[in-house]
Amino acid sequence: MFKRVVVTGYGAVSSLGENSNEIWEALMQGKLGYDRVEFDDKTITSKFFGFMSKNKARYKGLPKSILKMSPDFARNAMVASREALKMAFGPEAHPNDFIDPHDFGVLIGTGWGGTDSVNNNNQDYINSGIATSFSSLMSMHSLGTGAVSMAWNLRGYQNTPIAACATGTMAIGDAFEIIRSGRQKAILAGGSESLKEQFNVWSIDIMTALSKEQDVRERACCPFDKRRSGFVLSEGAAVLCLEEMDHALARGANILGEITGYANYSDARDMTAPAQDMLSRIKTIEVALGQANCKAKSLDYINLHGTSTPLNDINETNSLKQALGKQAYEIPCSSTKSNTGHLIGAAGSIEAVFCLKAIETGILPATVNLNEPDPECDLNYIPNQSIEVGEVNRVLNLSFGFGGANCALVIEKFVG
Repeated sequence: MFKRVVVTGYGAVSSLGENSNEIWEALMQGKLGYDRVEFDDKTITSKFFGFMSKNKARYKGLPKSILKMSPDFARNAMVASREALKMAFGPEAHPNDFIDPHDFGVLIGTGWGGTDSVNNNNQDYINSGIATSFSSLMSMHSLGTGAVSMAWNLRGYQNTPIAACATGTMAIGDAFEIIRSGRQKAILAGGSESLKEQFNVWSIDIMTALSKEQDVRERACCPFDKRRSGFVLSEGAAVLCLEEMDHALARGANILGEITGYANYSDARDMTAPAQDMLSRIKTIEVALGQANCKAKSLDYINLHGTSTPLNDINETNSLKQALGKQAYEIPCSSTKSNTGHLIGAAGSIEAVFCLKAIETGILPATVNLNEPDPECDLNYIPNQSIEVGEVNRVLNLSFGFGGANCALVIEKFVG
C-alpha cells in the first residue's frame, strides 16, 4: 500500500528575494531578477545574469562550523531549508521534536555544485602556493546535502541528484517515491545553484546557450517570444519539506499541497539539444499524469521549463500538444524563468514553490516579456500579466536538462 505524500513547508532564496514570500511578491509585480553584469573577459557574449546580492545577513544563525567549509550553493541550500523547516514545524521548533532523525532524509541536488570554489581555490594555490584547507570539501556536489543534514541532525536517506536543469524536480520526485514507498517519514528535497566565476560563465557562454541580448533587459529572457536568444544564468536555492500524509496529520501540520505524480525519462540523443522525436518528453508528461490519475482536462496550470532558447521552447510546445492533444490549447501555462532567469539545479524546485503558491492564492504567474510571440509557440502562455482564476486544484511542473533529462511533477491541492 503506497503512502500519500504531502508538502508541509517550503523555502527559497534568489535574486528576486530572501525568502519565498518576497520572491512570489516580486513575481506578482512583474519584477525581473536579472541585470547587466560585466566580466573582465569581454569575449563573453552574454550580458545579463540573475546573481544574488552579497548579503551575509541571510546566513545569520546558521552553524559557523558548517558555513566556513561550504561554497555559496551549500549555504543557500541551508537558507532555503531553514525556511522550509520553520514553515513545516514552527519558528521555534526543531524537526527532531516531531520525527526520529533516521526517518528524516535530505536530497539537495545541484548542477555545478562547488565548481566556483574549485576555480577560486585553484587560483589561490597558483598565486601563493596555498589555499583553504577546505578546498577538497568545497568541490563536492554532495556538500549541500551534507550541510543541511548536519545543520538539523537529519540522519535518514541522503542523496544528491545531479541532472543539470532537471535537478530540482528530480530531487522532489525521487523524495516523493521514497516516502511513498514507506522508507522515510519526511525528506527535505530541492536544489541549489551558484555559478558566477568568470571561467565557469565563459564555459557556458562559449556553447552559445546563454542569452545573446546585449542592451535591453526585457529581451534577455523572453520565453516563447520570437526574439529569444538563450537563457539567463541565475543563482538561488529552493527546498520543499515532503512528509508522509498520516504522519503530518497526526502532528497537526498545515498541509500545503500533495504530490501525486512523478516521471523521469531520458532523451538519450544529445547532450544539449532536446530530442527531435520528443518521445521521452511526451512519455514523461503522460506517465506523471497517469500516476496521478489525472486527465489533461483536470489540469488548472502548467509551469513550463520555458528557457527562452530557440530549440527548447518550440520542442516543449510541440511535446505538450502531442501529450495533451487539443486540451494543450486550453490549459494556462507559463515560464516563470522570464522573471527569475534560469536557476539550473534549483529551477525545478523554485518552480514547484510557485506551483504551490498558485494553489494557495488562486493566481497564475505570467510569462513576462512575451511581446512578439513566435508563431510556432501558440499555447496560452499567460503573457505579461498574472491572472487570478479563483481556484487552482491541480498543476503540472516540467523540467528538462542537459544530458537529456526530462522530469514532471503533478502537485494538487490537498483533500483529506
